[in-house]
Amino acid sequence: MLTFIGLGLWNERSVTVEGREALRVADRVFAEFYTSRLAGTTVEALEAHHGADIEVRDRAGVEQDPSAILDAAEDGEIAFCTAGDTMISTTHVDLRVRAAERSIDTRVIHGVTAQSAASSLTGLQNYRFGKAVTLPFEYAHGAEGTPQSVIDGIEANRERGLHTLVYLDIKVAGSSPAGPAEGESDEYMTADHAAAALARDWDEDAVGVAVARAGSPEPVVAADALGVLGEREFGEPLHMLVIPGELHHLEAEALATLAGCPRDVLPSFE
Repeated sequence: MLTFIGLGLWNERSVTVEGREALRVADRVFAEFYTSRLAGTTVEALEAHHGADIEVRDRAGVEQDPSAILDAAEDGEIAFCTAGDTMISTTHVDLRVRAAERSIDTRVIHGVTAQSAASSLTGLQNYRFGKAVTLPFEYAHGAEGTPQSVIDGIEANRERGLHTLVYLDIKVAGSSPAGPAEGESDEYMTADHAAAALARDWDEDAVGVAVARAGSPEPVVAADALGVLGEREFGEPLHMLVIPGELHHLEAEALATLAGCPRDVLPSFE
């Protein structure tokens, strides 16, 4: 049995009760933290809290050679853990498909996702979000400025009145030739960096919403024009950015009240 467990958004206590129980009975526990991470804890704290030894796999060990995980799952109870909800990344879907092809039973224990947290914290209605986009570091996509595909994605959503969740690039040391080398510090794009890039390459007056440390005891949610957000700092990772589309009057009120958005940058509903 291979059980995929979403660990939630922040620390070792963010996992569901069902996920915690599955971790504690597993024969072996694998994890990856290159697609995302729990910014409020460490692997050591996870191990201590759940009473499990966690074998962290790098990108190659999950995507190119997952044999250690699959071989173990043929004969035992194996857990595979990720931050957030475990099936959001296609990497994990691929691993589940490979398991099925080897007749290995699988199950999924969900965790809170960044997308659901973004809706909950900002007050933007979850069914009014369109396709999400990912903003890479400039050096990672080999061109200057913001990729046109990111701008196209935002504009396509806005044409339909939909909000856009912008995932911000993460470069875990040693996981990518374009990122920091093994032993160097991981890199996390900040919401101000993303807002400044979109203000420069797209629309500095468009409203954006920065979300920092979702799932923590004290998340930060701040809404303003992109040009203004690009000049602010939002603290430690992880960050997201939301570009609202057409706003319902309650959504606009939530951005003003919950995210401190100046009312003069919001549409008028009078």
